[in-house]
This record gives sequence, structure tokens and C-alpha cells, in this order.
Amino acid sequence: MADPSSYRPKPGQIPDSPGVYRFRDEHRRVIYVGKAKNLRQRLANYFQDLAGLHPRTRTMVTTAASVEWTVVSTEVEALQLEYSWIKEYDPRFNVKYRDDKSYPYLAVTLNEEFPRVQVMRGAKKKGVRYFGPYGHAWAIRETVDLMLRVFPVRTCSAGVFKNAARTGRPCLLGYIGKCSAPCVGRVTPEEHRELADDFCDFMAGRTGAYIRRLEKDMMAAAEEMEYERAARLRDDAEALKRAMEKSAVVLADATDADLIAVAEDELEAAVQIFHVRGGRVRGQRGWVTDKVENVDTSGLVEHAIQQLYGEEAGDAVPKEVLVPALPEDPDAVSQWLADRRGSQVSLRIPQRGDKKDLMATVQRNALQALGLHKTKRASDLTTRSRALEEISEALGLDTAPLRIECFDISHLQGDDVVASMVVFEDGLARKGEYRRFQIKSFEGQDDVRSMHEVIGRRFRRYLQEKERTGEWEDTPADTDPVRTGSALTGPAPAHSAPEDPAPDSAAEPREDDGRPKRFAYPPQLLVVDGGRPQVAAAKRALDELGIDDIAVCGLAKRLEEVWLPDDDDPVVLPRSSEGLYLLQRIRDEAHRFAITYQRAKRAKRIRSSPLDDVAGLGETRKQALIKHFGSVKKLRQATIDEICEVPGIGRRTAESVAAALASTTPATPAVNTATGEIIEEDDGGSKT
Repeated sequence: MADPSSYRPKPGQIPDSPGVYRFRDEHRRVIYVGKAKNLRQRLANYFQDLAGLHPRTRTMVTTAASVEWTVVSTEVEALQLEYSWIKEYDPRFNVKYRDDKSYPYLAVTLNEEFPRVQVMRGAKKKGVRYFGPYGHAWAIRETVDLMLRVFPVRTCSAGVFKNAARTGRPCLLGYIGKCSAPCVGRVTPEEHRELADDFCDFMAGRTGAYIRRLEKDMMAAAEEMEYERAARLRDDAEALKRAMEKSAVVLADATDADLIAVAEDELEAAVQIFHVRGGRVRGQRGWVTDKVENVDTSGLVEHAIQQLYGEEAGDAVPKEVLVPALPEDPDAVSQWLADRRGSQVSLRIPQRGDKKDLMATVQRNALQALGLHKTKRASDLTTRSRALEEISEALGLDTAPLRIECFDISHLQGDDVVASMVVFEDGLARKGEYRRFQIKSFEGQDDVRSMHEVIGRRFRRYLQEKERTGEWEDTPADTDPVRTGSALTGPAPAHSAPEDPAPDSAAEPREDDGRPKRFAYPPQLLVVDGGRPQVAAAKRALDELGIDDIAVCGLAKRLEEVWLPDDDDPVVLPRSSEGLYLLQRIRDEAHRFAITYQRAKRAKRIRSSPLDDVAGLGETRKQALIKHFGSVKKLRQATIDEICEVPGIGRRTAESVAAALASTTPATPAVNTATGEIIEEDDGGSKT
């Protein structure tokens, strides 16, 4: 625990300008990011008597070992920089909202020649228009099923689309009128894109015009005695009305707004967001966070706005954002939102009418979400604490192992040998710190030797990081801060250690950047998937590096026995033990991560093509060759002059392609034993 006075900047050194500041710990990790209108006044609050600080603030300043700041010109710039740094450094003492699930969106892939309507989760992609989020994927599918009567947009995958185009037969939806079947040329690309645009307009809230147009066409068809067409138009209008009824009108003035509500207690906070478009609730999502910093409702609202709109632009930022409390600097936040939208954004507290009533509904949802989360977490915290205590007692550890790393080896009959490292902190998976390895010092199947290599590589990197960050050097505690563009305090960086020859990292992180390092932090417990031989190999690797403060154990699958180094007999935990269950979860997660990597590596090798070895032939020209000739088999039969006919392929490249294909032996065609069909090479030259 550090004394804040040991790294407190000198009086008058901190400017009184707007800016963003960062606290770092002894490992140079950024642990807290904040912004201020006046840096001098804000930072002075952290260096008062510890007894007068909030408990969370006191924990942060005693964990920190240095502070630095960056001056900006406006509060809006400070808001943007604070968001960027929180995203980049993931500081442990900042409020970070995390979804309890991945919300599904209704997406329209406008970046494709024939746009597709589908359910999407995860990060948003460029050129795709999103609607939602929705609470359940089935709600999206029900809505789409109703709307396909009127807007028969493609919903099939790329594989189904290509197969239909090849055979000249559309899928079932094309036969029943719920797809315009662009795969077989029933509509042109322009006509299909117009359907997709109409679909997006309807989902965006412009609904009245389409229904009125359908009803007008229905009346005209009835007057002309085209009763079948009139009946179809009537059913189409009813389908759109049913789709609209799934999201009832909540704001009569057809407002586009997001409503944010917060429910909180001393330790946690829950945020609920309702997305209202065209006066209807089009989506809902919720976040829960630990209040690791001393923050009030206005601060929670500001953090929620940063996370909600930090990656958005244009219409994704609504005209109105309704909140229960205004941020500390509402003008700066409003300007930041306006910059992202490209037009004015109203940030305010609803005072009366429908918007205040809807805010009360959002608030009730936030309260329910917080209550449900606390009920689940109370049980989860108790269970995880008991599991860690049982592991500590069974293995004879001095303290509970708050950080556990587990390693597993995976291969297929000695080929594509890989290893995985998974990390659990406080009994929870820390997926951002998972790592994977390729075994390169030898070939073949030898799990014990592989385990020794991986453990050695991992902890050799750990020792390099310790030397690089200067943790082995004696540095005076009262080192004066040095101002170089921003104020820095703390130990000077050490010289870099030699590189680990294993290519586990694309690039070495700088010693002063504050980002989470790949191998910088040791576990209290190292678990290997295996029995006595694997444990001995892991312990030998640590001994060779001079590391003696990390406990090692192995979990054997056969009888779920826990093996310790130098013990002739295993430790047997009761089958009902929470400690054993946690070790099993960690071991199974390491196995899952390893086998996923091994399968991906094997699949990539199987999909390899002779064209991969042609120097200077990129993916674009490779695909152009395959598209022109249809397959690698036909390309192999082509002459150099025929290859030169492909746009972008010169004679020298054509000669290289022909030479590469001539030097490889065509694979023996596979045969489907059920049908006798010969399975030809696909576009990449692999088997399908």
C-alpha cells in the first residue's frame, strides 16, 4: 500500500486548465482515469488526509504509485479523451457498464449486392443498418416473418444463395412469396435494393405512408374487380399493422429519444435504456456495474452516455436523451453528443406528460434489474468465496488464490500441437487475458514436453516484464515528477530485456503505456490439465527460471484427482466440493480454448491452396483467378496465355501461378460413400 504523499506533485506544478488525469500502480498499469475543468483543484482532492476520503477513493490512491495528466483546450475534448482512455486502458477503479448478455439486433446488410435481413449480435459492422436491440431473437424473427409479405427481402445465407443461383431453383421462401428470389433473377439488384430500403424506412418509423398506400391500392383493385389482388393487399396491410402492434405507441408526438434510468445503492448500480423511435419502443437494454469509484447519479449517467454513444454516429444518436439527473457539465456532454450526431441533441430531465410517465417505467425496470442482480450475485459471491477457501485449504496455501492460470495441451494425433492459457480472477473468467501458444521446439506428440515449453515461455516473459518495468531496481520513493508533455511520477523505466524467441506477441508493449500487459502479472496458483508428469514438468520449468512463489497443481481427468509437486499421492476433494467444481470449470475452459484454437489451425491447414505459395499473389487477385476459371482444378489445366486474360494478372505472375500449380500434385478426389458422388475441389482448392 503506497503513501499518496510519496508521489504527490509539487505545489503549483499542476495547471489550472481543463484536462484528463491518470493514476498508475507500481506496475505502471493505469488504474483510474478522470477529467476535470480545473486539474489543480480536482487532483488536490485526492491528496488530502486519507481519513477524509471516501473508502473507494482511499483504496485507489493507496493502490496508485504515480499520477500524470494531459491538458486539453475544452471540456468537450476532455470528455472525448476520457472515454478513449477508459476504453484503451480498462482501468480497474473506473465505472464500466457491462451487459449481462449479448443483445440481438435486426440487421440489414446494405453493404452487399443483394442486402440480407438477419439477426446479428456483437460488434457493429460498417455498411450494415441495425434496429434494436431486442430482448429476444424470436421477437425479431416474428416481426420479420410478418413483414416479408410486403417486403420480400432476402434472408438466406451466402451458401444457400449461391447454391440456388447455381441450380436455378429458389428456396422455399421464394416459392411461397416471402422472398423476391434475386438468386434466380426474378428481380434485378436495383429492385431488390429498393425493397431493402423500403424495409429499413418502415423499421425506422415511417409506417403510415406504406399502410395508406396499401389500403389505397386495395380499394383500387376492388373497384376493378381484382378481388384476389385486393385480398392479398388487405392481408399485407394487416401484417404490417400486427408488426406495428408489437411495439405500442408510448410517445404521441412520434419522438426519437433514448430514456436512461439508474437504480443504485452503496455498492452497485443498474442502468436501463429504452430506445424510442417514431414514438414506439424499438429496443431495450440494461447494464449493471460495481461502484468502484465514488460517483453519484449524475456521474453514473455521464458514464452511461459515454459507453452508449462512444462508438455511434449519425441517426444512431437520437434527437433527445432523457435522463434522471444531468451530468456535472451538461453543456459539454450535449455538445459531444451533437458532434457525434451531426445536429443538435437535447439532453434533459423529463418534467411532465408522457415522457415523465415513460421515465417512471424505465426506472421501475432498473430497480427490478438491480434487485435481480443482487439476488444472483449474493449467492454467486458466497459460492466463489467458499470455493477459493476450499482450494486454499486443500493445497496448503497461505491465502486464497485470487488469480489462477490454467494450461492445457491440444493436438490431433501429434499434428497441430497447441496450448492454451486461461485466467480466472476472484473465481471469474478474465477472457481478455487468455493466451494461446504454438508448440515449435519439436514435432510430434509429447504432452509433458509441451507443457514444460509453454510454462517456460509464459514465465520467461513474466520475468522480462519485471525487468523491463524496473521492479528489480532500487528506486527512491520520493522521486520527483518529470513533466514531458504531461506530468509523470514513479520509477524510471528499465532497459529492455532480451526477447523471448517464442512469437506469442505481435509487438512488445512500451514499458510506460499503462495498457494491460500480456504476461506481466503472476498467478497465485498455476493449474495444469493432467496428472503427475505434467505437474512435474510445470514445476521444473518454474525451478529453472528461479520462481518459487507460485503454487502448482494438476487436475487429472480420469478420477478428478488434484496432484501436487513431489507428492506421491493425490489430493482428493469431495465430489460435492465447491473448490473441486471451480477447478473443473477452469480446466474445462482451458480445454475448450485449446481445442478451439487447434481446430481452427487444422481447418486453416486443410483449406490451404497451392496459390498460397505464389509470391506477390494477394487475396484479391487469387479470388479473381478462381472466379474466372471456376476452380483450382480448371486453373491448373489453363495455359499461361489464358491466365494472363484475367484482369490484374501479368505474364510474370501467370508464369509463377502455372509453376506453383505444376509443382503440386492434385489431391485424390474424395468420394461420398453413401451416393458414390465424387466431391470436386472447391474455390480454394480444398475438399468440401
